Amino acid sequence: MSTENDTSYDVLIIGGGPAGLSAAQMLGRSRRSVAVVDAGEPRNAPAQGVHGFLSRDGASPAELLKIGRAEAEHYGVRIIQDQAVAAAGSTEDGFDVTLADGRVIRGRRLLITTGLVDELPEIPGLRERWGRDVLHCPFCHGWEVQDQAIGILGNGPWSVHQALLFRQWSGNITLFLNDLTEPTGDELEQLAARGIKVVAGAVESLRIEQDKLRGVALAGGPEVGVDAVVVGPQVRARLDAFVGLGLAAIPHPMGVGDYLETDADGATAVPGVWAAGNVTDMRAQVLASAAAGAWTAVVINNHLMAEELAADVAAYRESMSVAP
Repeated sequence: MSTENDTSYDVLIIGGGPAGLSAAQMLGRSRRSVAVVDAGEPRNAPAQGVHGFLSRDGASPAELLKIGRAEAEHYGVRIIQDQAVAAAGSTEDGFDVTLADGRVIRGRRLLITTGLVDELPEIPGLRERWGRDVLHCPFCHGWEVQDQAIGILGNGPWSVHQALLFRQWSGNITLFLNDLTEPTGDELEQLAARGIKVVAGAVESLRIEQDKLRGVALAGGPEVGVDAVVVGPQVRARLDAFVGLGLAAIPHPMGVGDYLETDADGATAVPGVWAAGNVTDMRAQVLASAAAGAWTAVVINNHLMAEELAADVAAYRESMSVAP
């Protein structure tokens, strides 16, 4: 078990969200020394609650993290409230991670669970309402806005799919093309068949009154009343600290941003470095991210065990060769 002054661990986990904490708990239970570096910038912080997480449905993101930290710490995991700014190393020499306050901590293995950053269109009112009545995922927030007037803010081809998807939760859907979405003929037919209104023109701003979304204002045009707005942000993997390891994000096949590519077990292109959660799987909701973290922790533990076993076998053979 690690102490407060320890700087060397079996596993360093960079990112203290559901994936990172779940991995930390699993590794702690495996009697590994673990440190989690948490910059305190969870992607879902603006959300009112976490949904689709069995036994924790409706819990606030802050509450879920508090529970997760306590569970990980119960197994000896050290939580470090700081930001990782650089990383270097290898499986042979270990990995050094430099923190914003100048400290350097070391791990035999490294797990990246830093998540994504949502890049929203520069429309007044959008960022301020993000996670409240400006949404992106129907499975996370659709129930809470069911049967309301929902506007889909055009931000590329994906917006048509969002409009068709949110139609399942409400019969009052308006797709704002926003000069960024051009439905095909087939898509226009699908939208019409589902009773989804299509509004041309650029969106100028959101109208907010008494801390509530009231409508979408079009540039030089009318205002359309809505209760909620859906937008598909571009997502960016948080990887600045790992450039020194040769890790970089690549464009996502869905055209919605970038991500860190891994294999099915979370291994990156750098030996000894794994990733889990949204940084490598933008589709993963909170529960799926936690599950990915737990599985990747098992893989990392087995990787360490194989190294330890090889060393013990080599030492055993050497001892037997010199035995009288």
